[in-house]
Amino acid sequence: MKFSLNPLKPGKTWHQLHQESLDFGQRLADSVASGMGSWRFIIIQTIIVALWMILNAVAYISHWDPYPYILLNLLFSTQAAYAAPVIMMAQNRQTERDRTQAEADYRTNCEAKEEIEELLKKLNSIEIHKLDRILELVEKLDKKADNSTT
Repeated sequence: MKFSLNPLKPGKTWHQLHQESLDFGQRLADSVASGMGSWRFIIIQTIIVALWMILNAVAYISHWDPYPYILLNLLFSTQAAYAAPVIMMAQNRQTERDRTQAEADYRTNCEAKEEIEELLKKLNSIEIHKLDRILELVEKLDKKADNSTT
C-alpha cells in the first residue's frame, strides 16, 4: 500500500495520517512484530520454556513431552513459521514509511531552500540599494568639497 500525505487535512502530523491509513491487519502485524521484538517477550518465553522443561522433568504421572522436548520444538517451529512473515510485513511497511518520510523531508528541504534563496535575493537587493545610496552620498560630498575648494 502506498501512503501519501494528504494536504486536505491541516494540523495532522505525518505519523497521525499514517496511523489513520492502516487497516486492521496492518495494525495487528505491527503490534505482533513490536511485541515479539521486545525484552518482555523474551523474558516471558524464557519463563514458559523453563517451566515446560521443569514440569516435564519432575512429572510423576506422565511426561507429555519427554527430553529432547520434540513437542516444544514443534511449537517453536510453528511460532517461527508465523512470526517471520508477520515481522517481514511490518518491516516492509516500515521501509515504505521511511521512504515516504524521506520524500516529505526532501520536499520540505526543497521549499526551505527556495525560501532561503528568495531571502538571499532580497538581502542582496537591499545591500545593492544601500551601496547605491552610499555612492550617491559620497558623490554629493565630493561635489560639495569641490565647490567649497573653488
